[in-house]
Amino acid sequence: MAANGDVNGEERSAAALKDVRAILFKQSESLDDSLCTKIAGADFNDAGLGLAGLLRSLATTGFQASHLGDAIDVVNQMLDWRLSHEKPREDCDKAELDPKYRESVKCKIFLGFTSNLVSSGIRDVIRFLAQHHLVDVIVTTAGGIEEDLIKCLAPMYRGDFSLSGTMLHSKGLNRIGNLLMPNNNYCKFEKWIMPLLDKMLLEQSTKNVWTPSKVIAHLGKEINDESSFLYWAQKNNIPVFCPALTDGSIGDMLFCHAVKNPGLIIDIVQDVRMMDCEAINATPRKTGAIILGGGLPKHHICNANMLRNGTDYAVYINTAQEYDGSDSGAHPDEAVSWGKINGSAKPVKVHCDATIAFPLVVAATFARKFHGLD
Repeated sequence: MAANGDVNGEERSAAALKDVRAILFKQSESLDDSLCTKIAGADFNDAGLGLAGLLRSLATTGFQASHLGDAIDVVNQMLDWRLSHEKPREDCDKAELDPKYRESVKCKIFLGFTSNLVSSGIRDVIRFLAQHHLVDVIVTTAGGIEEDLIKCLAPMYRGDFSLSGTMLHSKGLNRIGNLLMPNNNYCKFEKWIMPLLDKMLLEQSTKNVWTPSKVIAHLGKEINDESSFLYWAQKNNIPVFCPALTDGSIGDMLFCHAVKNPGLIIDIVQDVRMMDCEAINATPRKTGAIILGGGLPKHHICNANMLRNGTDYAVYINTAQEYDGSDSGAHPDEAVSWGKINGSAKPVKVHCDATIAFPLVVAATFARKFHGLD
């Protein structure tokens, strides 16, 4: 009986093993090598790998590296697109049929970013793009405007995320992440901007209706400093929009000025019309959006492009999550549901600190093409 029991036990074990193997070693569908990307990282045995080779390897590395590789591909698509790639519209005029004209028409690129990126060294990357007119429309926050100007007057410094707020406040030092902004910088900014506000008030009564973008262009011209992206933006006629211009030090300056010398008016309605028209009137051009961070710049660009049935290319770089329902963390597909990104587009979101990701994107796209490396 014992021997017979052993046989039955072995049979049950064999049957159980067969079931386990059926689960563990279930046959998978074959993946087509011509359609699927094989995962492989950078090969540092190759002495000639260089930055270009490293950047090319991102798309096949996996995780957010692959998203970054996809973002590079989408930005290059923006830069490479020409109207000549599309069939002429049925209702187009004769000028639009001209081959030279069609080859000259490029994608209109909207660049948005939050103020902390101007606090960081990303300001210099943005300056490169504005200096060489590599983007067409810029949207940022009040901090993105004022800190570009303030850096022309005095530097910021590296600090540490762990520095005590109480200690820093007692010393007149303001912390932005691991960066330090001395309060004296704002004192210099006030000394510089107040006479300009006086002149703007005088001009308002004689020849000018001020809007946020006009104020920004005027400040960019007056700073007259080639390290400033605002200087290059106004020089190259790149509009810079900031619908929340009062939400920062500039707002403090406008408050103080209004108490002492009231009457300056800044019309935001003209600017929202101009911003929306940048998208609406882009046709027959395609539009592309590169948005660093979230908040106001992200929504302002997406909302304007909704009025043309969505942007054709979109790259988001931020660390925000979508689970709280915020627009900052919203995935590109949410924007597709609103018509802010065209349903036929291939949008990419890179979950990464933009100070890491954006220089790599620019190195593999704008910079390579500018320096003739493609």
